[in-house]
Amino acid sequence: MEKESKKTMAQKMTNKPYISLRNVSKIFGENPESVADLVLNGIDKTTLQNDYDHIIGLQNISIDIPKNKIQVFMGLSGSGKSTLIRHINQLIRPTVGTITINNIDVTELSEKELLLFRRRNFAMVFQKFALLPHRTVLSNTYFGLQIKGVKTDEREEIAMYWIQKVGLDGFENYHPNQLSGGMQQRVGIARALANDAPVILMDEPFSALDPLIRIEMQDMLIELQRELKKTIIFITHDLDEALKLGDNIAILRDGKIIQSGTGQDIILNPLDSYISNFTAQVNRSRVIECHKIMKKISKDKLTNITATKDMKLNEVAILLTSNNMAEIDIVNSKRSYLGTVFLTDLVSAMINPIDEKMNII
Repeated sequence: MEKESKKTMAQKMTNKPYISLRNVSKIFGENPESVADLVLNGIDKTTLQNDYDHIIGLQNISIDIPKNKIQVFMGLSGSGKSTLIRHINQLIRPTVGTITINNIDVTELSEKELLLFRRRNFAMVFQKFALLPHRTVLSNTYFGLQIKGVKTDEREEIAMYWIQKVGLDGFENYHPNQLSGGMQQRVGIARALANDAPVILMDEPFSALDPLIRIEMQDMLIELQRELKKTIIFITHDLDEALKLGDNIAILRDGKIIQSGTGQDIILNPLDSYISNFTAQVNRSRVIECHKIMKKISKDKLTNITATKDMKLNEVAILLTSNNMAEIDIVNSKRSYLGTVFLTDLVSAMINPIDEKMNII
């Protein structure tokens, strides 16, 4: 058999999921292993609790998470999302199932090995900020580096770099009680980034913030991710936040993943009434990309103003209305023609469903 080319091998490595969960279940009770088969075979949460006196935390979770993307897990209170994120760094061990991170099965690591693995691979941003009140912004930011034994000058230099990155330059000598909630969470993010961990776990980090500050923090995270390309696991109960941040979204209910996919996939193709109800109030124009409604027609020349296929409907609507246009051509990065979006179709798509063939109903 011929040897694989370096390019082919590199492509396989790139396509391999960075984090992989397989049949992960967590059962709480006196003898979880005794009911593990029932959980894997799909017993519902209420029956397990009433008939067997055990509680399902997670049920048969299988998902692949690519490197350098934002994976959002969302659901209502009690859906299992916070339990799930604590399985990824093994603060909670699964009853059954495997969790592989960068080809290492973390469920097989000893406590000593796991402690070292956590230090090297994870940083966490909490909902309640979790800053040390007696430490300044600077010393809070380099706290993880101090634990790792990084020398004073180096850790302060690294910390100052990230303090500036999150917009807190000039506040490095302040204490947490002198900062607003949004500023405190910026410190939490700076601390996570200063550790240079490949995986950042964010457990509802913005849910305690005022709406305007929350939007500001979301925008900051998006900008940082464009530059840093970390693998981020983000927990939220807010669908708008999930749609804004997530490269992929998994919706949980009663410890199970009900649907997983891009925000656009979930909005356009909800699997059941639970997902439909979840997405009913979403502003579709902010989620659906314009290539979903474009039509390929015969063209002699492009419209003066063009759009790219990944632009959202609301962005294209602004282009059309502000330039008094009835149609706009969609082009690729080489300005080759892909299709045309008509204003009438765009308006209809904003208020009506689109079927799987992307025809407006």
